[in-house]
Amino acid sequence: MKQIILTILFFFSFSFFSFGQLQLQDIMKGKDFIGHWPEDHFWLPNGKVAFKWNPNSNNVSEYYYISNNEAVKLPDSSLTFLPNRGVVKHSATDFYVYAKDGRVLKWVANENKPTVLYESYDRIHTVHLVNNPNRVYFTRNNSLCFIDTKTSLFKELVRFEKKENTKIENEQEDYLIEQQKELFDYYNVAENTKKRNRIIREKQTAWKRKPVKYANGDFEEVFVSPNENALIYLISEFTKQKYTHVENYVSKNGWSSSINARPKVGRPDDKHDLFLYNLETDSSLLISIDHLSGVFDRPSFIRDYVNVDFLNKLDNPKNVIYHDPIFNKNGDKAIVEIKSYDNKDRWITILDLNTAELKEIDHQHDEAWVGGPGISGWNGVNGNMGWMDNDNAIWYQSEKTGFSHLYMCSIKNLKIKALTKGEYEVRKPKLSINGDVFYLTLNKTHLGNRNFYHLNWKNNELIPILENDGNYDVEVSPDEKNIAFLYSSKNEPWELFIAENSSNSNNTQITNSKTKEFDKYNWKKPEIVNFKGMDGVSVPARIYKPLLKNRNGAAVIFVHGAGYLQNAHNWWSGYYREYMFHHLLNEKGYIVLDIDYRASEGYGRDWRTAIYRHMGGWDLNDQLSGREYLIKEHEIDSNRIGIYGGSYGGFITLMALLTEPGKFACGAALRSVTDWAHYNHEYTSNILNTPKEDSIAFVQSSPIYFAEGLTDPLLMLHGVVDGNVQFQDVIRLSQRFIELEKDDWELAVFPIEAHGFKESASWLDEYKRILKLFEMYLN
Repeated sequence: MKQIILTILFFFSFSFFSFGQLQLQDIMKGKDFIGHWPEDHFWLPNGKVAFKWNPNSNNVSEYYYISNNEAVKLPDSSLTFLPNRGVVKHSATDFYVYAKDGRVLKWVANENKPTVLYESYDRIHTVHLVNNPNRVYFTRNNSLCFIDTKTSLFKELVRFEKKENTKIENEQEDYLIEQQKELFDYYNVAENTKKRNRIIREKQTAWKRKPVKYANGDFEEVFVSPNENALIYLISEFTKQKYTHVENYVSKNGWSSSINARPKVGRPDDKHDLFLYNLETDSSLLISIDHLSGVFDRPSFIRDYVNVDFLNKLDNPKNVIYHDPIFNKNGDKAIVEIKSYDNKDRWITILDLNTAELKEIDHQHDEAWVGGPGISGWNGVNGNMGWMDNDNAIWYQSEKTGFSHLYMCSIKNLKIKALTKGEYEVRKPKLSINGDVFYLTLNKTHLGNRNFYHLNWKNNELIPILENDGNYDVEVSPDEKNIAFLYSSKNEPWELFIAENSSNSNNTQITNSKTKEFDKYNWKKPEIVNFKGMDGVSVPARIYKPLLKNRNGAAVIFVHGAGYLQNAHNWWSGYYREYMFHHLLNEKGYIVLDIDYRASEGYGRDWRTAIYRHMGGWDLNDQLSGREYLIKEHEIDSNRIGIYGGSYGGFITLMALLTEPGKFACGAALRSVTDWAHYNHEYTSNILNTPKEDSIAFVQSSPIYFAEGLTDPLLMLHGVVDGNVQFQDVIRLSQRFIELEKDDWELAVFPIEAHGFKESASWLDEYKRILKLFEMYLN
């Protein structure tokens, strides 16, 4: 069975893959068969809702807006000023500013369109507003600039420049320079002349503020305080990265070409320094983090490698990353979120702009990795937080109880109060304009739901607004009177609705995206079941059951990708092709089990971090427990259970067949990680640390080290131009199989596909192979 099969050489007639009412070629058309649902909805300052939609199944989605409860295509002339997500509202005045394509725009609430304040061919960075409603700040070419909207004055306030390194490190050179000065008056006269000219020039340009000089690294960003007295700026040393490449063999010109992809795990950390600049004294101060809790602590996993007293501290503080400061209204304080590069520590701090004191408010430490909703497991993504209670307190999220909840902390006495609690998670908190209410998304009614609530934090009243089973992706209007939301259920794809921002309001559906062909089929609402894991913990899963008369005694376990993703939920699955494929498997008589295994999203901290230092541990155990559940509860033949999945799901499929031989009759591994030492840094280092520091974790988590365990039929499928999980992964494992003289494996290659396939022909070819595998070994 050992062979490499090119996609174009492996073909079966469509009729073989048509069962009951469903046809595989229709399913694999994806949205062209289902209908293209709306996406990326947001409110414009004029009170209208904009969103992307492709109702006619064209090649691309276009922007629409809601007018008289109908979707209307946005005219092309409006696209030039359609804002991106970085829209900033003035705290006291009803207008918004944002940057787009080299322009700074101001949009007054309820006006039809914005006005252009500034245009440039240069890139415009973050736009800032201050207490003075006539000033709009932005960064351009390493300079902080502002526009006075009243006088139309444009001014470069501060420029950031790197110091020239003129110091000569050679002592012999220093001696020769001093000798020249002693022997020849010419050099002394010349230096005096330069000095006088410099003084004259400084007098002529006295109106200019001197540039802010920095020695090492590069200027990254600057933020101005609302009272315009201080700046917070960031200087960063970005390390050189070695990038992987993927090869495109089916190029436009017929020549193969290499495509830059990404670094591998273990890349060196960047380094960042945070500075406070006083605009009155023109002076900068480096902000120290040496006093932060745990900043010198070693990670606990090093005990497995070195004979060292764990209590010994690091010589230097951990490398950290700083997120954008959030200023209070007065402009004398700023919230600064700091994360360690190893992502085991997160500090919520407040910087006093008058005294330069950095006060620690909350230290979140996790021996695995800090993460969860509103916190983010990605170092480069800031968490949810802000000022509240008339700037006397701040709010933020923490997993301190095991679930991500909302907290407030008084800046006077540092007393922390939980605003939500329970075995559920908080998402998308937003404080109302008057500061009394939080708008929240919770999975409180069921961990597989996303419902919308109002929380009056002063009296602890939680008011449900949208609480049916399913997922409500809500955006609140600028005046907070209305909401626009995407909603979906298990068997109904996303549609756009609008409603009043209050309980028991009527919802108005704006879009109807499903095709007639898709609507003809009786799509199931797969039941969510729970079975016991090996440790007795309840494990959730979706189950797809065929009609009793059609059952064939066999089953398939589907393993979702990403690891941290939820699929046993009550809304429309992102795996919509697989959702439909499972219906087709039902028509053939198979039961399908789709498990939210350990590491999945939505179940709290312990579930999220259960795979720390061992991918293929508890996550794989949950697949094996699911197998036992199918055998005991659904009378499935233990010799007729298959397993398949893509990306992380492909990885688990490999680990299942290589480390638990005989448990599954066959497996299909799509775009699979085979060796975590070759995956990216941001994702992998959270879970396994780095290969140099924690080789034990990488070896026990990587399928390539267990290749000799293959005894069951394995089908691997991979795109050649996959820049995420790269083609090299499956090639290296194939070479191991060849050297070990393994027989029961096949590799299907898709020459033009990346990680997420685009062409329906590729999807069809991929799933014909998977279906043939199941038909061959499960019947």
